[in-house]
Amino acid sequence: MSPDADDLSERLEALLEEARTAKATDALRPALERFLAETRPAAAATADGEVPERFGMIGDAASMKRVFDLIERVGPADVAVLVLGETGTGKELVARAVHDVSSRKGRFVAENCAAVPANLFESELFGHKRGSFTGAVADRDGHFVAADGGTLFLDEIGDMPLDMQAKLLRALETGEVRPVGSNAMRRVDVRIVAATNRDLERAVKARTFRQDLFYRLNVVRIELPPLRERRADIPLLGRTFLTRIAAETGEVPRTLGAEAMGALEAWEWPGNVRQLENEMRRVTALGRGQVELEDLSPAIRARVGSSEETGDAADRR
Repeated sequence: MSPDADDLSERLEALLEEARTAKATDALRPALERFLAETRPAAAATADGEVPERFGMIGDAASMKRVFDLIERVGPADVAVLVLGETGTGKELVARAVHDVSSRKGRFVAENCAAVPANLFESELFGHKRGSFTGAVADRDGHFVAADGGTLFLDEIGDMPLDMQAKLLRALETGEVRPVGSNAMRRVDVRIVAATNRDLERAVKARTFRQDLFYRLNVVRIELPPLRERRADIPLLGRTFLTRIAAETGEVPRTLGAEAMGALEAWEWPGNVRQLENEMRRVTALGRGQVELEDLSPAIRARVGSSEETGDAADRR
């Protein structure tokens, strides 16, 4: 799209918003919405017809381009990386991308710290010997050994118990692990990428997260923006998800009507990209053809109704 066309689209966006605020006539508003939908940049593709996807992530917003740039720069550096972001923003995708652009030949191994029982943490990470505890019926290598020469992704690191944090720090400092029930140390070469949706600096002050471990993990920080802070990517993501989901099912992709698109762009998306993908799966499962406002989840439709009521109240004042 040319710069003049970009400017036209922005002006039309402003005009449509003005019309909504002013409660324009029912005849004018649908016409404006249709015209705007036709003149918007193709949301599922760039000017050359390619979806702006990198490292398995879709995004054309400046904040996402900064994330992509950081991945490319830090990947080959072989230092610890801390990925911060809300649930559903794609933290594991970032971790995998950091591994993929590195020179490491070993495996990418992932563990969700919030899902590991406290009494099994040490075994999960470092392994165990047969008979070392009830249920240990055979020797088992832990995640550090499995990721030797590669990358270990520790998701939700803020949920790791304090005593385990000390053992993790020791393993990172020495490059050695000892399986539960063993006296022998095993040397490993593992890169750590950790992630959390918690404020670790606040956790350090509250003494629920070790400061020395925080410094060890926080060599390079990559912060993922929530979807509500990159709303321009919502049409791109929505249409791309619809296309992918249709390809999985062998059906014709649904399209997004102007009112439905406006509702998606207005929603706060507490579950971020993952929630948007699930919404696109929902509308695909429930219908065919163009997605209209009434096809969307009740909570998203309610936000539109709430916004209109706010506008009515402002008009009355």
